[in-house]
Amino acid sequence: MGLRNFLLNAFRELFVHHHGSLEFRAKLFALLVAVTEDAKEEAYNLIKQIGLSIYQNDEDRANLLVMSTKELVKKVQDDNGLYIDTLVANVQTELRVVPRYAKKIDIDSLAKLLDLTKNPDTLLYQKNILEFLQKLKDETLQSKKNQIAEDEQKVRSKYAS
Repeated sequence: MGLRNFLLNAFRELFVHHHGSLEFRAKLFALLVAVTEDAKEEAYNLIKQIGLSIYQNDEDRANLLVMSTKELVKKVQDDNGLYIDTLVANVQTELRVVPRYAKKIDIDSLAKLLDLTKNPDTLLYQKNILEFLQKLKDETLQSKKNQIAEDEQKVRSKYAS
């Protein structure tokens, strides 16, 4: 990792535009990667490709997405999988606080990670995670429709100046 990536990673909250959004996406990816033993490097390469697509070929942001995802996966592994419940709770809480993040739950992009999974039990667990995320997204978009519209207008106004 180069010095620039190290500094961006260390100080991402200060230097990275829409840091919270990037961290939210990393949590979504980590939910799926952390539960499998298969093809972790392939998963991170895929996440980088997805990140490049999301961030219009901004390699720094795509790399930060991968680094953030790796950090979260490591927390899950270091905590013998118990941190996965914390990740789920964090995603739910963030959606209550910032409901527009529900639009960041891209099930099609997340589902690409399932193609790397070989273990049928793990695959079933990942599918359950995707179903949960889809339901959470749908419920949030429906129940918080007005708040999302207001928040998006505030964000547009803030960055239009």
